[in-house]
Amino acid sequence: MYFLMNDVILSVEGGLNPPIDANSISIDAVSRLGAELYAQDPLLHQNNPERAKRLAALIIAKAPSVNAALFVAPAQNCSVAQVACRYAQVSVEIMGSLYARQQDGSLNTVAADKEVWRRLAA
Repeated sequence: MYFLMNDVILSVEGGLNPPIDANSISIDAVSRLGAELYAQDPLLHQNNPERAKRLAALIIAKAPSVNAALFVAPAQNCSVAQVACRYAQVSVEIMGSLYARQQDGSLNTVAADKEVWRRLAA
């Protein structure tokens, strides 16, 4: 399964277990955990893709229809309260297109924003 984490497509295998028991926490707690990780490293999805995959697996375990997450931290080691978090359900067609762009090196923040997050002005 593919999962979009900010502007990187991660391949989250079906056998990848979340790092903790998903039944023991809420989606709000997962969001908080993600915010804590991104507060430490705003480029977690690039700098530590394995950790990002584990976060994605936990998100999927709590919200199976979600296949994209956006965590935005203004600076490294910022306050967790400063980290914004959004989830999305991206169509298979768009996910495939994004994956193809990643494979040819043309997937970047601007492309992901235009296709999924729509944070940038038109």
